[in-house]
Amino acid sequence: MNKLKFLWVSIFLLIWEIIAKLNIVNPLLFPSLENILKALIEDLFNGSLLAQIGFTLRLIFIAIVISIIISIIMSFLSTKSKFFSSLVETLILILHPLPGIALFPILIAFIGINEQSIIIVIVHSVLWPLVLNLTTAYKLCPEMYLKIADNFELSLFQKLIKVYFPYGIPYFISGLKIGYARAFRAIISAEMVFGAVSSYGGLGYYIFTKRVFMNTAGMYAGLIVIIIIGILIEDVVFKQLEKHTFGKWGTYEHIGN
Repeated sequence: MNKLKFLWVSIFLLIWEIIAKLNIVNPLLFPSLENILKALIEDLFNGSLLAQIGFTLRLIFIAIVISIIISIIMSFLSTKSKFFSSLVETLILILHPLPGIALFPILIAFIGINEQSIIIVIVHSVLWPLVLNLTTAYKLCPEMYLKIADNFELSLFQKLIKVYFPYGIPYFISGLKIGYARAFRAIISAEMVFGAVSSYGGLGYYIFTKRVFMNTAGMYAGLIVIIIIGILIEDVVFKQLEKHTFGKWGTYEHIGN
């Protein structure tokens, strides 16, 4: 987070604290930062919040890995077959605008409320931005790269690994950023609306239970955790990925290696 962003965050927090201290809004609905921080530290130290953070992040990680594998295969096949390309385009047209949470009642009817249902919802949320971006990248792959790959007599699978996917990495990261944001929204919504699916429940269920018991300080603490995770993922994980990948595949020397 740069200095200007940090300044804006500080201003927002200052305004929040002024409103809370002056009791402009009911303290039960608008707790002070001190009470929110106290609730956050308490739940972190007793282990309950850490377990729920771990549960949510584990499901997101599993779903993202599945989505990456499926998207790479689907996008690559769509460049090699007009029939498969039309199928992928049709699936994107139908499923991409569909909110993942809308699928949850159907999944409950077929497989019940469990981790598998949530993973499927997250995969749905992540998959289509990845497929859309990777398909675009693969179709824009320079013909020169493919001719060099043919000169090295690379197989179809080797072309995918050494030509198409490396060229599409910037597109892949952009799609992953969109997919990650959609995944977080989907899992928090699913956990809040449909309740716990394990002894931990996840961050969404944590916020839901705090609201039910009118523990608004704890509820805001859960929201702060989500914001902090989002900032860390954006400013640390994705920025590092972009730093070490963007521009790295601008030449074709790696194809024959």
